[in-house]
Parts: sequence; C-alpha cells; structure tokens
Amino acid sequence: MEADLFLSAGFLEGINRIHPGQGTRNRKFYFENFYLEIIWENDPWELESDLIRKTGLTDRVRFEASGFSRFGLGLENTDESDSVFLECEYYQPIYFPEGMQFEILSNRENPALPWTFRGPFKGPKTDYAESLDHSNGIRRLTQAIFQIPESAQIEFLNRFQDHPQLRFEPSEKSGLLLEFDGRSQGIFLEFPRLDLVISF
Repeated sequence: MEADLFLSAGFLEGINRIHPGQGTRNRKFYFENFYLEIIWENDPWELESDLIRKTGLTDRVRFEASGFSRFGLGLENTDESDSVFLECEYYQPIYFPEGMQFEILSNRENPALPWTFRGPFKGPKTDYAESLDHSNGIRRLTQAIFQIPESAQIEFLNRFQDHPQLRFEPSEKSGLLLEFDGRSQGIFLEFPRLDLVISF
C-alpha cells in the first residue's frame, strides 16, 4: 500500500476512515497547516452510484483506467477562498448532516487538473487533534507545486494566482511537489508510485 511508504520515511499516520456511501476509504498524515490524504476504492457499487459519478470522484479514484489526474486539492473554507468557488458544484455526502455540502470543481473538461474542493466548515482548520511529531522532523508545508500539461485551463489557474503556497507549472507528466519547512534539512524523497516528490 502506498501509504506504507510514508511510514518507512518517518511520517506519523493520523486517523483513517471509510467514507460511507462514497465508495472510498483513506489514510491521512497531518502537519501544522496541511494534511495529506491518500484515497482509494473501497466499495465499487457505491463508487458507481449516480451521486458519486456526478462529482467526478469515480474517474479520479480510477485514474489509471480513466486517464484523469489522481490528485485532489482541498482548500480551507475562508473568505480568501470564496472567489475560487464562485462557480462550483455541490456534493452532499451521506456522512454529513443535511445541508452540509462540499463545494467542488470537478474539472471534467480538463482532467489533467486536480479535483478541487472545500468543506462546509467555515474558518481555518489547522488546529488538528492529531499528533504532528513526525520522526523525520517535518512540520509545516511551505509550497505545493502541481505539475500539469501546458494545455491546462488558464481560467482555473488564475483563481490561485495570489495563493502564497500554491503553484502550477507546465510538465509533460502529471506530478506533485511538496516542500516543507523551506527545505531546511536539504532532504528530497521520491514516491514514484504516487507521482510525488517531498522536500524538507
């Protein structure tokens, strides 16, 4: 399992869960201002439901067959992120109370872009009730760089032009670069099975 690669690299795992009605489950790793979530298929019948298919999650989880990007991008629900979701879709999971919805940008028309979302809970959510004491010393995300084809949708990218920690750069191959703590330790870890590079 891909998440086990993080354990062997000195990351401390947080709480994981099954998403009822969504057909997925996860494993998560928490940091001071960010969490990394690995999601995979748990129930094919739920993942094939009309509710989940219309969110675009089915194609994302089955990225090897669909050709869609495997990456998602979650933003905190703050005033600063309101402009990103001015034109969005809504997803009401069965594991949330009625009326508590995710706002999503499925990017169906440009599957090389990440599936983008924010939750219904207003305000920063960086005070996690999880241990942040990774044995490799990583603490805080300082930059996330999504590598995407040059043909990717400019209008979508413009929504993030003022984000201090988020960048998109052209690349022949989809990938994600995560920089922590300003690369203070000078260490680079590659996770080819996840198309992910972590520097800290």
